[in-house]
Amino acid sequence: MGLPPGHVTAVPGLSRTAQLKALGNGVLPLQAVTALEHLRDRAAARGHDPLAPPTADP
Repeated sequence: MGLPPGHVTAVPGLSRTAQLKALGNGVLPLQAVTALEHLRDRAAARGHDPLAPPTADP
């Protein structure tokens, strides 16, 4: 998930169930980064600069 070892598991007194609940949807940020990188690479392969400011349509 991209978290350092012990991020949740090293908390004293936290049961496994509580650890899983604390993590919740923590995987989503890492998946979002991967998806955005993929889209950026696809745009670049098509000759579009994804960091360029948008242009107004005529």
